[in-house]
Amino acid sequence: MPRDLPTLADSQPESQVQSSPAEVVSHEAATTEAVPIESVPTKSGPVESVTAPMGARGQSPEPLPSQMADSEPPRAPDAAPEVSGEPPVSLAAFHEKICECTQCGLAETRNRFVFGAGNPDADILFVGEAPGADEDRMGEPFVGAAGQLLTKIIQAMGLQREDVFICNVLKCRPPGNRDPEPNEVASCEPYLKEQIRLVKPKVICCLGKFASQALLRSQSSLSRMRGQQHEYEGIPLVVTYHPAALLRNAAYKRDAWEDVKWVRRLYDGVQL
Repeated sequence: MPRDLPTLADSQPESQVQSSPAEVVSHEAATTEAVPIESVPTKSGPVESVTAPMGARGQSPEPLPSQMADSEPPRAPDAAPEVSGEPPVSLAAFHEKICECTQCGLAETRNRFVFGAGNPDADILFVGEAPGADEDRMGEPFVGAAGQLLTKIIQAMGLQREDVFICNVLKCRPPGNRDPEPNEVASCEPYLKEQIRLVKPKVICCLGKFASQALLRSQSSLSRMRGQQHEYEGIPLVVTYHPAALLRNAAYKRDAWEDVKWVRRLYDGVQL
């Protein structure tokens, strides 16, 4: 089994995984040096590659105001357009097919179309919300401060970044990093579905509310979706916090670590 996640554990001891993700995880003496959140730079820089596995789950903390379900979040229509033409045979071919997309207004404001990056045959697929300013400039997902934290998380799972595949629901940056709009999600949803079909992951990890709502077709808050066994078309799916939320609120780190261990167990094929 991998060592504790240094970025999230914060002096937490190595946990014993329980038979049920809802059970509380016990902790013993820590054997690895913690990597503080503060060590993650606020500017983008070179991102190292990584590799990963899974874990149990505790009770979720109160969500951020933006994560509350009382105000119904945007949701894609039930009937999203399918990718037209012959199905692509590879991620590279699919990227080439859609990289000039003009399905929604984001095509007019983007700098780069951010398709995704990583192992095209990955067992673990991480799905975020949308590109940010750094991603829009570089054309790669998760390259800013949140991306560097995600890299550390993947490394703490015992993997390298090039061993997993990382993408977002939206392939273009919403202006000002605003929340995705329903028509934007509807336009990009077929692309995400096709990416999942081509990668054929063993487990999907949704980072944040919007990715989770899009794949689960739910309007529930993040706190209600966490800690439950989900599936997307037969693929186990784990809901956790977006790395950006962990940078804003350290109180979420312990629960995020439990989510990451759950992903590791699913990756290893451990029955929950």
